[in-house]
Amino acid sequence: MTKQKQQPLVVWRIVDGKPGHESQTAGLVQALGRLYPVDFHDVKTIGCVSAFVQWAGARFPSGRVLPKPDLIIGAGHKTHLTLLAAKRAYGGRTIVLMKPSLPLKLFDLCLIPQHDGVASAPNVELTRGALNTIQPSSVADAGCGLFLIGGPSAHHDWDRASIMAQVIHIVQADQEVRWTLTTSPRTPDSTEAALLQLSEPNLKVVPFAQTERGWVAERLQECAHAWVSEDSVSMVYEALTAGARVGLLDVPAKAKFSRVQAGVEALVAEGYVVRFSGEGAVCTVKDAPTQLPFCEAERCARIVLNLVGGVSNDLASECLRGGGRLNHGEK
Repeated sequence: MTKQKQQPLVVWRIVDGKPGHESQTAGLVQALGRLYPVDFHDVKTIGCVSAFVQWAGARFPSGRVLPKPDLIIGAGHKTHLTLLAAKRAYGGRTIVLMKPSLPLKLFDLCLIPQHDGVASAPNVELTRGALNTIQPSSVADAGCGLFLIGGPSAHHDWDRASIMAQVIHIVQADQEVRWTLTTSPRTPDSTEAALLQLSEPNLKVVPFAQTERGWVAERLQECAHAWVSEDSVSMVYEALTAGARVGLLDVPAKAKFSRVQAGVEALVAEGYVVRFSGEGAVCTVKDAPTQLPFCEAERCARIVLNLVGGVSNDLASECLRGGGRLNHGEK
C-alpha cells in the first residue's frame, strides 16, 4: 500500500467503553494525527459470540458504511475478536494495545508494556507503560509543582503517616514552588481528610471529587515538577510524557517483586525518575533527573506508519512540524 500525502490513513478504533482502554487508543490515534493525515472512526465492540460468528462468516456489519480501514486499533480483551472480525471482512492492519488474551501472532502489531513480561518479537513492540493522550508541555512553569496521591492497590499497601511526612518535607524544602496536590478515587478518606488539614502556605489541596475530567492533564501542562505516589503507575508515565521532572513518593509494596514494580524500578535505573529520600541527598524535586524525552505514543505512531508502508520518515517529520490533519467519525 502506498499512501499519498493528501490521502489520510483510515483508522477504525474499536472502543469498549472503558476510559483507561480508550485513553490508550486515543493517545495512539492522536499521535498518528500529528504525524500524518488521519481519518478515524470509533466502532463499538460487539459481544464475543457475535464477533466469532462474524469472523467465521467474513462479515462485519458495523463497518458497512465506513471507508475501508488501513488500521484497526483496540485495547482491552473484549475488543480482540471484534478487531479480527473487522479485519477478515474489510482488511487493514490490526494493532492491539496491552497483552492480548488471544495468540500474539493473530495481530499485525502488539504494543505491550514491558512490565507485562512478553518477549519482543517481529510483531511485538514493548513500551514503557501504557500509552496516553498527554503531550509534552511547552509552557511548564518552574515555580509550579504537582502532587498526585493514589491509595491502596493490587500491588501496594498504604501508610498515611508516611505519605503525610513526605508531602510536608517536600513542600517545606521547596518553598519557592507553588504546589498543588490532588487525590484519587483510591485515596482513603482518612488520608484525604489529613491532607486537607495541612496549612502550608505554598500548598493547595484539591480533592479528586472537586476535579473535572482532564484536570490532571491540564495541571501537568503547567507544572515543571511532579511527585507521584508509587502506586499510581499510570500517573507516573503521564507526568513523564508531559516533560515534568518526576519524583516517586514511597508507598509500601505488598510483595518483594511484581512486574509493575519492576517497570518502575527500570525508570529509576534509567534515570527517568527519582525516589524520595528525606534522610539523604535526594529530598527535593530539584534532585530529580533533568527532563528526558519521553513520548511513547509518538514513538509507537512512527512504528505504525512504518508498518502500513509508503510513509517516509521525511514525510512524517514534515507532518509533525506542520501539524497533521485529524478527522473523526463514529459508527
